[in-house]
Amino acid sequence: MGLVLFPGDDDVTSPDISWSYSGFNIFREWLAQAEGFALSDMYGFGGDRPWSSVSTTLEPLLHHPDDDGPDLTPAECAAMLPRLEAILGQQQHDGSDPVLQRRIDDTRRLVTVMRFCLGKDVGLVFG
Repeated sequence: MGLVLFPGDDDVTSPDISWSYSGFNIFREWLAQAEGFALSDMYGFGGDRPWSSVSTTLEPLLHHPDDDGPDLTPAECAAMLPRLEAILGQQQHDGSDPVLQRRIDDTRRLVTVMRFCLGKDVGLVFG
């Protein structure tokens, strides 16, 4: 069992991205690290650091319950896209690190799904 992020357009052929729950957590830890903080320090992830103490456009994704809670809105997706693309642009990868390659691939797929959500003006569903 795992988690799928998909456009809320009721079309099963739309792009999506999936992880195991632990894989999604690892992905979010990687994004938080790129933003300069440890996800494990944050309230709701084992720590007591309040989310108000960090400034990141990725907060709607990083602080979202795994498979519950509201959809991410098209506006939230639009706000996160430039930062996700910047993170991709910062990665220097020669193909020798399969873990880093997985994070890059996941980020690219997430960007694709978010762009699709924007194009259809639908939310990003966690299911």
